[in-house]
Amino acid sequence: MAGDLPDYYFRVRDNGAFVYRVDTENRQRRIDMDQIAVVNIRKGEIKPHGDRTLSDADLAAIRDWMEERQAILAHRDIDDILRAVDYLNTTAHWAQSRATDEQLEQVTDALLMAMHDLRNVLVRKKADRLTRED
Repeated sequence: MAGDLPDYYFRVRDNGAFVYRVDTENRQRRIDMDQIAVVNIRKGEIKPHGDRTLSDADLAAIRDWMEERQAILAHRDIDDILRAVDYLNTTAHWAQSRATDEQLEQVTDALLMAMHDLRNVLVRKKADRLTRED
């Protein structure tokens, strides 16, 4: 089992992670996790924990994790938006085919305001992109 464990463990948190070095080479043959750093992905910061000095291997592993994590988060963002498009389509079908008057009364204003806001943002961003292309 010890050979299957990674050298580092990243406890994900908002904007980054706590980084632990995994140690299985001890007398008790148990898994020890020693915190070595705190990572902030948004700021691109790697802060050693306490008075530690991070090795080149530590920094390389952390930077690799940061790149992979940023790619995962970017993919999730797009997936969430595409899922929102599906929800809008499902909502339109629900409103047209199954919603009661009371249900529509409950959600119509909130949906219209959210869709109006979204439309304004999308139209403005599209206009900005078209202007830059010219």
